[in-house]
Amino acid sequence: MDLRAQNRATLARQLLLTRAKLSPVAAIEQLVGLQAQLARPPFVGLWTRLARFRRADLSDLLHAKQVVRAPMILRGTVHVVSAADFLAWRPVMQPMLSASYASLLKERGAGIDFAKLAAFARTKLPATFEELRPLLAKKFPKHDERALGYAVRSYLPLVQVPTADRWAFPGNAAFAAADTWLGCDVGSDATPHALIRRYLAAFGPATPRDAQTWSGLRDLKPAFDAMRGELVTFKDGNRELFDLPAAPRPPADTPAPVRFLPDFDNLVLGHDDRSRIVADEHRAKLTTKNLQVKATFLVDGFVAGTWTIERTKARASLLLAPFVRLAKPVRAALDEEGDALLRFVEDDATAFEIRTA
Repeated sequence: MDLRAQNRATLARQLLLTRAKLSPVAAIEQLVGLQAQLARPPFVGLWTRLARFRRADLSDLLHAKQVVRAPMILRGTVHVVSAADFLAWRPVMQPMLSASYASLLKERGAGIDFAKLAAFARTKLPATFEELRPLLAKKFPKHDERALGYAVRSYLPLVQVPTADRWAFPGNAAFAAADTWLGCDVGSDATPHALIRRYLAAFGPATPRDAQTWSGLRDLKPAFDAMRGELVTFKDGNRELFDLPAAPRPPADTPAPVRFLPDFDNLVLGHDDRSRIVADEHRAKLTTKNLQVKATFLVDGFVAGTWTIERTKARASLLLAPFVRLAKPVRAALDEEGDALLRFVEDDATAFEIRTA
């Protein structure tokens, strides 16, 4: 399977070949969540993938507790996921979170009684971690305050509490215990096999290393090998790609429209080998020195540049930073799509412009 065929298969599953007529919950589950270190990106990620998506569509789901914004899941980062998926996948992530905690904090995290810590933290939630950490340090004075806070994040399943803010969360959101917020227990008996199926449905065809990079889980090859009877395989040089038999694999020449992706979008983070989405020579341009993943735009299915929005009083400006010179028809398509993006993100502006950064 060549690079373009891999690209079109992934774009189809990521709802980027045509805007889908799915509910936001169905789309979030198809994508196995949207990365959400910042509050705005999940809204833009759904806007670029769904027909007639409105900001309230996601905000309402968050307040109705059908969707949650939760830390410490895939790769140990913040994601917006359906409540059902959070309950199913959070236990699968626990070994990765435990290993990450032990590796990061080492001796500073030694000796903490996690059961007592979690029980105490529950009595103080909902709260921000700025509010919670001093309380933890006062209750457990023998331990490092940072280690206590990170232990709560790692071992107690949490969700963030939505507000009336523009993108549903303030910069410093409060946390709640997931089982209390959702009114049901977080499971504890889970295996990675179902998660692998969902990963392939959203990002395949892919290798075990791709799935490991996306999830943060280690050594998934034995699980892939155990599932060979239900999967199909393809070759890309020396790489063996696994896939679901009935998953979409459009022809490599399928047209791909220009699309704008938000910061941290999983399309550019979902594989170990990312050449199906971004050329190797451009990959370093996507990440800042402080590890922020820039918002990008796609041309012919591949990342062709980055974008930002500037706001000055009533004027909203979309700044494009292309990697190479854009042909006039491509720039026209980007201008049309970019104008719609500006009007979605900055809906209270009265003047809009698009220019090259």
